[in-house]
Amino acid sequence: MKLIFGLGNPGPRYAFNRHNVGFMFLDRYHDLKKCSSWQRRPLYDFSSCEQMSLVKPLTYMNLSGRAVRQALNDFDCTVDDIIVVYDDVDLTIGKIRIRHKGSSGGHKGLQSIIDVVGTNNFVRVRIGIGPKPENVDLVEYVLQDFSNNEMVVIDKVFDITVNAVQMIIDEGVSKAMSVFNSYEVVL
Repeated sequence: MKLIFGLGNPGPRYAFNRHNVGFMFLDRYHDLKKCSSWQRRPLYDFSSCEQMSLVKPLTYMNLSGRAVRQALNDFDCTVDDIIVVYDDVDLTIGKIRIRHKGSSGGHKGLQSIIDVVGTNNFVRVRIGIGPKPENVDLVEYVLQDFSNNEMVVIDKVFDITVNAVQMIIDEGVSKAMSVFNSYEVVL
């Protein structure tokens, strides 16, 4: 079984924030793949589809590792079974990057996962939300909603990311990296 984690913050206040692209992506995947209804556990929401579960941590971004650890235990999985989808302010809107391991790059949600599971050796898919304007605070920027024009691009990115995640599952991360890491959606 694979667990696909989308990182974000729970609640309507954050629903369309840049920092919530992980949750937003899971919603798109859920709808396209016709997964089961969302169910709630104490630390996360989940939905099942085929041989995988979609997982939204409810611990808020910076404590995502707690929910990941709990889901790994609940589903009897290891870090080899996870794919983490999250926002990247250093990547331009319209781009995705797939990696099979690496540092957090300063992303606190990803760092929480690395700290809790004890390794940085797991698949991650970064969805670009940048660049951040120079005169805007990072926290302020990531907690802003996308503009209408940005949402047009992000919607297309989600469709590409669905295909990328499916390729990771079906054909492996190396193949998905070679196909999708050069994609860019532009208006």
